[in-house]
Amino acid sequence: MTYPARIGLFGIGLAAYWPQFEGLRERLEGYQRQVEARIVEMGAEVVSAGLVDDAPKARHAGDLFTRENVDLIVCYVGTYATSSQVLPAVQRRKVPVLVLNLQPTPALEYLDTDTAEWLANCCACCVPEISNAFARSGIQFNVVSGLLSPAAGKANRYFERAWEEIENWVSAAGVLRSVQSSRVGFLGHTYPGMLDMYSDFTMLHAQLGTHIEVLEMDDLQVRVDAASPKEITSKVEEIRNIFDFAEPGRDTISMPVTDEALIWSARVACGLDRLVADFDLQGLTYYYRGLNGNAFEELGASLIVGNSLLTARGIPASGEGDLKTCFAMMMMDRFGAGGSYTEFYAMDFVDEFVLMGHDGPGHVAISDEKPLLRGLGLYHGKRGYGISVEFNVKTGPVTILGLSQTAHGRLKLIAAEGESLPGDTMQIGNTNSRILFKHDPATFMDRWCAEGPTHHVALGVGHQVGRITKLARLLNLELAVIG
Repeated sequence: MTYPARIGLFGIGLAAYWPQFEGLRERLEGYQRQVEARIVEMGAEVVSAGLVDDAPKARHAGDLFTRENVDLIVCYVGTYATSSQVLPAVQRRKVPVLVLNLQPTPALEYLDTDTAEWLANCCACCVPEISNAFARSGIQFNVVSGLLSPAAGKANRYFERAWEEIENWVSAAGVLRSVQSSRVGFLGHTYPGMLDMYSDFTMLHAQLGTHIEVLEMDDLQVRVDAASPKEITSKVEEIRNIFDFAEPGRDTISMPVTDEALIWSARVACGLDRLVADFDLQGLTYYYRGLNGNAFEELGASLIVGNSLLTARGIPASGEGDLKTCFAMMMMDRFGAGGSYTEFYAMDFVDEFVLMGHDGPGHVAISDEKPLLRGLGLYHGKRGYGISVEFNVKTGPVTILGLSQTAHGRLKLIAAEGESLPGDTMQIGNTNSRILFKHDPATFMDRWCAEGPTHHVALGVGHQVGRITKLARLLNLELAVIG
């Protein structure tokens, strides 16, 4: 589920100016309404404290933002204000602050500008003072400078740049609320021996504000058993509408998609739907090995189709018990970029791209064409057999996002932008994409691995580092960008 950002917004000015300069306050309030309207257009909920021009009003604003549980506080600097009447508005809630240093006009008509006109445009005057107060008070803040309104000629780039930055902050705040409001299921256990993926649930609760719901395979099994013939038939139709079926390929483990396997995958997908609904999950990570063809081995081997369907509708599902990558997928999905469960496959030193994909659930909504279902006689490195999903991510700009953990127990984001290229890929029942990064494959892999990543990432469409940078600031997480 995607939640709109809740933005606490206040404007600042100096009460002493109002009786001295008629109409100045009303003019600044008009500018502030313009800012509020644009942020609402971005899909956010705005909690406005109005124009704050003295310390008591600042304290009231701080109480309001705390009571309304805002995700980000926006301080619109209308004119000069002392920092002592700004700090109380942001101290209580303890969330990052975005300071908007947006000048109404591109340049003053200097010879014709009186004091009142200057004061209506002197937002830059107190931004350094406010920044100093925030820095010394341990308040995380960021400043966006530019133009309030469109302008003619080359000055318009300062309008476009500023509002693109503001939109990225608002988008990141919405993702923050979505992550912090999420409940993610952990079904089964992590693939044994993959040390990079082992996770401390308490750490994730503490640093992401999320909830991890520990699930048993029995929780899924009872819901799979309860699926009705009508539900299964409907799910089979859904699967046929979304996927094409691949014929057995040259891979020795490839096999046809049988009716029996399709019906069983549909039944399991129905069980997953109920599991997600009953536990109110916004994400799921899973793996279960099973033994000698027992019920849980059969169940654990049949989750790919259903979890691909969940991922496509905004409930990211990561295989092999990789909980951290599930959150990376969620972040990318909430940015509207998809976020497909992915790892590094191979380096192509001829055309200088990296082949990336995975044999688990994929985000079929970002496939370049109708995804395929391919029957597999076995899952390499895993127990069981069944139906797997095969597709390429859409060609064009892409971003990979990994979530790792440092030696000090802190979560860490790692990201890179690249391009998904057309071309041949392996037909082995896996997602496959040719990704061209800004460095050659060898340099890229060296620099990526130097950041201590996990071996999985979320692969999404579009270049998203600008937004990811803001989200990392809001979450107070380290971010390494490669390239």
